[in-house]
Amino acid sequence: MTIPQLFEKSVTKYPNNTLVLEKDSTREYQSISYSKIKDKVYNFSIGLMELGIEFGERLALLSEGRSEWLISELSMLYLGAINVPLSVKINELSDLRFRIKHSGCNYIVVSERQLEKVRQIILDLPKIKKIIIINDSNLTLNDNEISYNDVLNLGKTNLKKHSNAFNNIWESLKGNDIANISYTSGTTADPKGIMLTHRNYTANVEQAKSLISIPEYYSSLLILPWDHSFGHTVGLYTLIDNGASLSVIELGRTPMETLRNIPKNIKEAKPTFILSVPALAKNFKKNIEKGIKDKGPKVEKLFNNALELAYKYNGIGWDKGKNGNFIDKLKLKLYDKILFSKIREGFGGKLEFFIGGGALLDIELQKFFYAIGIPMYQGYGLSESAPIISSNAPLKHKLGSSGFIVKNLDLKICDSKGNELPIGEKGEIVVKGENIMKGYWNNETATNEVLQGGWLFTGDMGYMDNDGFLYVLGRFKSLLIGNDGEKYSPEGIEEALVEQSNCIEQVMLYNNQNNYTSALIYPNKSYLISKLKENNLDIKTKEGAIAALKIIQNEIDLYLPDGKYETMFPHRWIPAAFGILDEGFTEENRLLNSTMKMVRGKVEEKHNEFIEFLYSPEGKNNINERNIKNMIS
Repeated sequence: MTIPQLFEKSVTKYPNNTLVLEKDSTREYQSISYSKIKDKVYNFSIGLMELGIEFGERLALLSEGRSEWLISELSMLYLGAINVPLSVKINELSDLRFRIKHSGCNYIVVSERQLEKVRQIILDLPKIKKIIIINDSNLTLNDNEISYNDVLNLGKTNLKKHSNAFNNIWESLKGNDIANISYTSGTTADPKGIMLTHRNYTANVEQAKSLISIPEYYSSLLILPWDHSFGHTVGLYTLIDNGASLSVIELGRTPMETLRNIPKNIKEAKPTFILSVPALAKNFKKNIEKGIKDKGPKVEKLFNNALELAYKYNGIGWDKGKNGNFIDKLKLKLYDKILFSKIREGFGGKLEFFIGGGALLDIELQKFFYAIGIPMYQGYGLSESAPIISSNAPLKHKLGSSGFIVKNLDLKICDSKGNELPIGEKGEIVVKGENIMKGYWNNETATNEVLQGGWLFTGDMGYMDNDGFLYVLGRFKSLLIGNDGEKYSPEGIEEALVEQSNCIEQVMLYNNQNNYTSALIYPNKSYLISKLKENNLDIKTKEGAIAALKIIQNEIDLYLPDGKYETMFPHRWIPAAFGILDEGFTEENRLLNSTMKMVRGKVEEKHNEFIEFLYSPEGKNNINERNIKNMIS
């Protein structure tokens, strides 16, 4: 099945269902039905035909999530053209130029907000024939530019003229035809163009049904970038396949204002589920905790008691109720009525669950949302697998795992020689199915490294348990390697340090066959400043900076013998030395990718000299002049 066939099937079955909820000039959500979106797709497709776009042509799509994004992609796919979706978070012009050039795009569809980026590099892109602008104002267009609405009107005018040819094109498409060239954000290396076919997507939509049932009344507010495979497959095509609807985030004047619109839009759109990544989940949790704290110590104490009981009763979901009794169940119902239900109202009142992807979710974060009645089900996938491989779901879940495997997908855990390992043993996750990419665009070497005999070698370490749940432990390339060759995934320790310590904002562990593990830490200075004030100390003084460093050291020591968390991790991997950074990991400095994952290779490259210093006698003493200086700055 192709994507146009999937869409046509749903339009026929659900013509009057709402497909898109989007705010108009009145700043109110308006409904756009399946049939209306189809009409626009047909018109825009014909308009693209008039511009000369043919089968196999590549078009870049650089826009915020909006109805025009979906219409543009579908129109390209109806013509057998290939969409190259680009992240609006790419601010480095060289990165943008690389993706457009490398994919061989001849056309660019771009929103007005992103247009300046394209105009700045257009002289370096001689192959570009036309720029189609999704504009919201009376923009003055250059000679090689045309407005989205003009293309739409061009299609309306020529609909009858091209209707037979248009129908012949989309009806003759094959599942193996390329739909997208989706560039990796690259946590360890330069971006690669992932070729995903129509069948990759439609197969993954079918596989998703084996995890979670999506009734047609379901709706999701699409917070994640639409160009990302997680938002793409789950947020767009899985909803479309089931006649469900998607809501669009209200765009602010700045990216920060758009982020601030999310809580308001959740209340207005009343989604039944939301796709999330750890960074978003942590922000939701912080806002909830702040709201509780603002209500005073009595409410905060009651809330903490409720959480404690819920954690005990719920366990890891798989064993829910086994650690409690009938009285606990009654108490939880009361807590739910007076506390948790009020929190859920802040999420629109209809939210049933989150689906977490993009990176591993800390189990404490999962337990928190499970307790308040909006479970966050961890899933796992890769852009190369379109992306879903596994997920927890309402009817079957284990907190801390990455869920159970989708149907019609083979998965095995392999050792370094490619031999399959038994259940419970750790190795590389290797998968095979119709959702696996065709390969990397114009990169046969990289393709052959990860695709062998139809099997995708993910580069992720994990294991299967006896109940059929997958546990993902992290990237092989990010592993800590001890001086004896032993390997360990750092993600769990990093997440624990950030989640369980108020003074650590971000952290990256490092060990490349060294005697001990080190850490780069970006501290939460506002918290440290408030703690120091309790003892009349100022972080801007040497004495205050040293005291702040000792607070951080004490937090790390909690994971060592006699510490509060001594049993959580093997002690050899707890950092013995740490360096204080004066700048955090951000998308702007390219140390975070578009899904807010840390780009380890770039962090190591940027701070290479600092890491080397941490393995010197001076650097191993955490109260060193460099750390003091960065703490004061």
